[in-house]
Amino acid sequence: MVNRVLTLEQAARHIHLAVRELFHLAQQGDIPCRKHNGEYFFEHNAIDDWAQRNLFELTEKARVRRHCAELAENRNIEGDTIVASCLKPEWIQAQLPSRTKPGAIRDMVALAFSTGMLYDDAAFLQEVSEREEISSTAMENGAAFLHARYPDPYRAAGSFFVLGKAVHPVFFGAPDGKPTDIFFLLCCADDVLHLRLLSRLCVLCHESDVLERIRETSNTYDIYDLLKDAETEFLAHVRQHTGD
Repeated sequence: MVNRVLTLEQAARHIHLAVRELFHLAQQGDIPCRKHNGEYFFEHNAIDDWAQRNLFELTEKARVRRHCAELAENRNIEGDTIVASCLKPEWIQAQLPSRTKPGAIRDMVALAFSTGMLYDDAAFLQEVSEREEISSTAMENGAAFLHARYPDPYRAAGSFFVLGKAVHPVFFGAPDGKPTDIFFLLCCADDVLHLRLLSRLCVLCHESDVLERIRETSNTYDIYDLLKDAETEFLAHVRQHTGD
């Protein structure tokens, strides 16, 4: 996949940061970039990688603010149901047998391969494992958001994600040291959808009781409906407060 080079303005728009904020990060050396003739340039893959890691480091309030700002740019907020459209009840495993971190990664990739969407499970397993070696995608609420380091349009038949609920919580590297029992594995064809979907799932899991309600059921159709309803309620809330 071609690694494009973006200007300061293009990069800021891509990762939803103010130009001034991105310029400051570049000046401080806090984001990958290079300087040429007094101007900053950013490799597309490098800032995508930075944006994904930064998303996990944001506070809950900052994460919600950023995602709502992204939504405010979309005139069709009500129809922006990316979670519901990228998941099916059949792509949910309510009794994931994993007991270790490597086992959870393998089981989630196997679940993704069972959808018939993923082309090469072995290659995807390696990519997801390599991403986890950089830093854990587990968060303090008992959920993890697995993904490859870079989106790839040739990896699958389309963008989707799968969900697994572990029978035995797994120590997955969450910041609070607690085990993880709910796993999301994202497989997106493009970076824009990947970042939006990752952000949406993180916000839903922090701003609603959807994780606790998922833990209370083993019915995959109920789990799908819980996520769908949580997303619908969140979008309605954003729409109300943006005056759309």
